[in-house]
Amino acid sequence: MTSTEPMSLVLSRVSASYTDEIKNAAVLKDISFSVPTGSFVSIIAPSGAGKSTLMRVILDLMPHTSGDIVRNFSRPAMVFQSYALFPWLSTLDNVAFGLRMSNMNRKDRDTLAREKLKEVGLEHLETHYPATLSGGQRQRVGLARALAISPDLLILDEPFSSLDTITAEALKADLLKIWRTYGMTILMVNHLIPDAVELSDEIIIMNKNPGRIEKICTIDLLRPRDVRSEPFFKHVDRVTEAIRVLS
Repeated sequence: MTSTEPMSLVLSRVSASYTDEIKNAAVLKDISFSVPTGSFVSIIAPSGAGKSTLMRVILDLMPHTSGDIVRNFSRPAMVFQSYALFPWLSTLDNVAFGLRMSNMNRKDRDTLAREKLKEVGLEHLETHYPATLSGGQRQRVGLARALAISPDLLILDEPFSSLDTITAEALKADLLKIWRTYGMTILMVNHLIPDAVELSDEIIIMNKNPGRIEKICTIDLLRPRDVRSEPFFKHVDRVTEAIRVLS
């Protein structure tokens, strides 16, 4: 990246702690990275590295104890690993939930929600409830709900971890199409190295105790990426080795 490149997010030596009556536990320490506007950036980290805490800090849902954060986004949205759908709402009403909270009238929000369901291929399931949907369908509903607010920063929390291979491949293709169409910035938390290499411009590798940045790998492969090519596997090996030395 160049120094003149616009940034959606800049973290400079950001630390965060959880404090209780017994101790003050550092969760994040001196986190520094930048996310260029319109880029696709992945974060790979072991369990306990503070990924969830980092996402909360980025979204200003939790205070950080030191450092600086520049947030050049105004409409963030998040797609959760656990789907986070309301079981008592239909697919359509789940997608329209954020629009409802912004006081959009029922007709307009239903129209927009139907458009987003169509974008993710679920327009035929608008009256269904989450319990009747597959894992892949639930993840798509979560994605449609995020897209409904026209986000300028989309955070994805392990979006493929609970999906079978065929479903995950289809969702990745749709996600790349949506990213190109919207031109939004995407920050994805992920533990699947090939997926991160396939999708990302940069991969941020974190370590734990406390959570900190160990390395940032640039993925300079042209898109669409050939996941069976030698250059692709070289990048996978490079990221894998960077993670292996942490264990």
